[in-house]
Amino acid sequence: MKYLSCLLIVALCLGCKHAGEQKEVKLYTIEQLYNNKAISGAGFNADESQVLVSANTTGIFNIYAIAVSDTVMKPLTHSVKDSYFAVDYVPGTNNFLYSADQGGNENYHIYLQKQGSTAVKDITPWPNSTNNVAGWSDDKKYIYISSNKRNPKFFDIYKLDTANWAPTMFYQNDEGYEPGQISHSERYITLTKPITTNKNELYVYDLQSKTLKRLSNDHTASWNLQAFDTNDAALYYTTNDGNEFTYLVKYDLDKGSASKVYSTKWDVNGMDLSNHQKYHTIYINEDGKTKMLMFDHATGKQIDFPEIKDGEIESAVFSLSEKNVLLSVGSSRSPNNLYVYNFESKQLKPITRTLNPEINQDDLATAEVIRFKSFDGLEIPAIYYKPLNASKDHKVAAMLWIHGGPGGQSTPGFSYQIQFLVNHGYAVLEVNNRGSSGYGKTFKALDIKDHSNGDLKDCIWGKKWLQQQDYIDSAKIGIEGGSYGGCMVLGGLAFHPNEFKVGVDLFGVANWLRTLRSIPPYWEADRKALYDELGDPYTADSVHLKKISPLFHYQSINKPLLVFQGLNDVRVLPVESKEIVEGVKKNGVPVEYITYPNEGHGFTKKEDQIKTAKVTLAFLDKYLNKK
Repeated sequence: MKYLSCLLIVALCLGCKHAGEQKEVKLYTIEQLYNNKAISGAGFNADESQVLVSANTTGIFNIYAIAVSDTVMKPLTHSVKDSYFAVDYVPGTNNFLYSADQGGNENYHIYLQKQGSTAVKDITPWPNSTNNVAGWSDDKKYIYISSNKRNPKFFDIYKLDTANWAPTMFYQNDEGYEPGQISHSERYITLTKPITTNKNELYVYDLQSKTLKRLSNDHTASWNLQAFDTNDAALYYTTNDGNEFTYLVKYDLDKGSASKVYSTKWDVNGMDLSNHQKYHTIYINEDGKTKMLMFDHATGKQIDFPEIKDGEIESAVFSLSEKNVLLSVGSSRSPNNLYVYNFESKQLKPITRTLNPEINQDDLATAEVIRFKSFDGLEIPAIYYKPLNASKDHKVAAMLWIHGGPGGQSTPGFSYQIQFLVNHGYAVLEVNNRGSSGYGKTFKALDIKDHSNGDLKDCIWGKKWLQQQDYIDSAKIGIEGGSYGGCMVLGGLAFHPNEFKVGVDLFGVANWLRTLRSIPPYWEADRKALYDELGDPYTADSVHLKKISPLFHYQSINKPLLVFQGLNDVRVLPVESKEIVEGVKKNGVPVEYITYPNEGHGFTKKEDQIKTAKVTLAFLDKYLNKK
């Protein structure tokens, strides 16, 4: 789900492990933790000697090239204001594309720059539009761009010639579909239409015959296109039609028949095909952890990969020759690192080291999956970080951490702020409350029209699980979350004022009526689906929406509150945070309010992330775990 944004070892009982032990742990400053690099890879250059990446080395995301031979990282852009995110090299060249908005306003444009030059060309120079790359033509001479420049509500597909970057309309979207992938021959384009947050429709549009074919059915299920075969004989999609979890399907376009390709007891989140279809990858959401499998596409035989210690492969980008693949490897104790694997030499080579050398991984907590029973007996999964020095003789305070959504999921990836809190003596429990993704469609649907009720009670029963651990100070438990999770924080304090000792709200929804009425125009395709899940603010549903909006119940908030807000946020408007802060202050409750003028929905600048972590720790030390 796009709106409201939105880290594994199964432990049966964490509280009984090493209960009496206390380990000496080195404390790290937030500057040391943020001196790590956050990095993501985009692709290989023409001769596959270097890869294009985004990294926040300077405190803001810029574009870099990493030489595969010696792993030297060379800066290609030098932004000091807005984050730049790598898209790809222009095929056959060292010229590259990147994406950037302005101060977090989400009006993303695509920019072209030649390596070795500072000259930049906006190839989507259309005011008040948001633009995304939708792929390359089969001959790599054209790029497809999805843009809402013609109609702010709908995304069309434009085809740009890389010789002069002149756009021509490829597919005009007048029906409110979400355009997907374009087939290799350019005959077909896939389209989806959200119905609810748990149901959508999948179509294939034949641009030659101008006919639309529906691949989905009337069942409550999700359908998501993954890839076209190079000869356009078939396409692949994932669906959970008739099943709790999504599985991979191959659809024969000529015969009109579908066959299941891969399924497991977890969601199959995606599939990628290499350029000439020599390989394909399948991604599985296995209890919150991404598991990648690679196959020989022709035979369907799985390819064995070298083991990567303390890390899981989360994504793969194939080179055009299919000789190399760029892997992103994640861990709860280190930011993602990049590896290059050569299929011919069988060599796996790390090309980044993102963890600050001053930090010993053994001083950082390993995320673990736990489960607890909620108020109605439902089993709730959660990601748990236990301070290494916690014991029954050294009790610690704790924080619940609530993800965004609705429909998001906390996973055991690296989090600067969580590791900072845990390193400084706070246990952190990331609750995947009912309504979260990744645990089956029944679980995901349990919060529909029941927000701030069952899902919020799951958080309270997560608090009760923490209180049962003999190394947790049961009187010192707070709640923190962002976006929809921020709304859960405010709801926890307003609707259950005696449960949590403090709340930390990052750009959380305070007034559902206003938020649902202010959905940006380019989310028009998702608007009705959101209304179906949460309620339509223009109907009698408004009574319920007011009832679950913390702003109208601020008088009940009697615990210290810390609020963060980006002033360019278009998803949760700044007035949401401003008004809840003004209301709670009337209660005589300690309230701290931090705003960032050049941030949107989420903070991308290191200096703002550092300030957020520092202020949060100081707030918790003052009001939760007084020192």
